[in-house]
Amino acid sequence: MSDIFVHPSGICESDDVGAGSRVWAFAHVMKGAHIGENCNIGEGAFIEGGAKLGNRVTVKNGVAVWDLVTVEDHVFLGPYCVFTNDRIPRSHPDYRTGPDGWDPTLVKEGTTIGANATIVCGVTLGEWSFIAAGSVVTRDVAPYSMVAGNPARRIGWACRCGRRLPESSTCSCGLGYRLEDGQLRPA
Repeated sequence: MSDIFVHPSGICESDDVGAGSRVWAFAHVMKGAHIGENCNIGEGAFIEGGAKLGNRVTVKNGVAVWDLVTVEDHVFLGPYCVFTNDRIPRSHPDYRTGPDGWDPTLVKEGTTIGANATIVCGVTLGEWSFIAAGSVVTRDVAPYSMVAGNPARRIGWACRCGRRLPESSTCSCGLGYRLEDGQLRPA
């Protein structure tokens, strides 16, 4: 952990943090969390012990990443987005769901999640998908999909660069795509 930065007001209890990663003020990374290389954990973020972050993940301020959430490489987690891991949360001991009843969530490579979005547990966000700010994701999101709303629905397709694709499926950045069996794929 000698090649990581932890702000004096940050807490990093995990010994599984990749080189070049930064943990900023009032952020808390619990023991048992996996943080890849060159990650940036923003102010006030919370990473629970069973969470896994890949390489070059940006976690903006106020984000909560709970047990059983896996975030692959190059993912952007916008300010105050939140994940869940229990579909039927109860505090009363007679009705509480333990970790064996929680649902895992997978955020695939390159995904962007906008500010204040909520990701309900048990879903997979496909590669390079784009979740609009304030969305509530309750089901799987296909790769390259751009989704918005509550519940989130596909409103278009996203390029790897993050722009919404025009009908031609060729982005202004020069990347092109083709639609095959209802799924967008690089051309």
